Amino acid sequence: MLDIIEAIKERRSIHEFSPKRIEENILQEIFNIASWAPNHRMKQPWQVLLFQESGSDDYASLVIESYVRNGLTEGYSVDKTKRMMEGIKKFLVDIPHHALIYMEEDIDEHKYEEDYAAVCAFIQNVQLAAWAYKIGVLWTSSPYIHDKKFIKDIGLNSDQHKIVGVLQMGYPKKIPRAKNRDTVSITIKKDSFIKRN
Repeated sequence: MLDIIEAIKERRSIHEFSPKRIEENILQEIFNIASWAPNHRMKQPWQVLLFQESGSDDYASLVIESYVRNGLTEGYSVDKTKRMMEGIKKFLVDIPHHALIYMEEDIDEHKYEEDYAAVCAFIQNVQLAAWAYKIGVLWTSSPYIHDKKFIKDIGLNSDQHKIVGVLQMGYPKKIPRAKNRDTVSITIKKDSFIKRN
């Protein structure tokens, strides 16, 4: 297995996948490892809805409907719209697995933000655990995850559930080169800075 620092630095977002499917037991193991993410009150707020095989075809169709419903095709001819949507659908269907990560919305704003942060930590853990198995992930947050009809059509409740992201998963066909990161700027306050009257 990869060293944690090596994994953080070497992991890449994958945009091109091999058609080979990930074994179910490996997928389960990846999500189980990811569940060690920090979370308040051990609530473990993350939930996973996985689309693959014919489920991916239905998922892609609902994504296309959402794009059309929300104006992505405005200004294009009927012919161009058809070609564009067919291309997007083929691209989505060719991805072996789509893991939709969602949570229940808490009416308490503070708890909601804690849960959202925990789910994001879970997603990063999924990416790192998958990379250790030589599996690539792309964390997407396209506009359809906010579309109430899309949320309803995949079987969730838009008044109760928040989609945090969709993870496209599979064995990489191509691994992109690393992009440099900026050095983090840290402001250090050693002396007292509170001014009192």
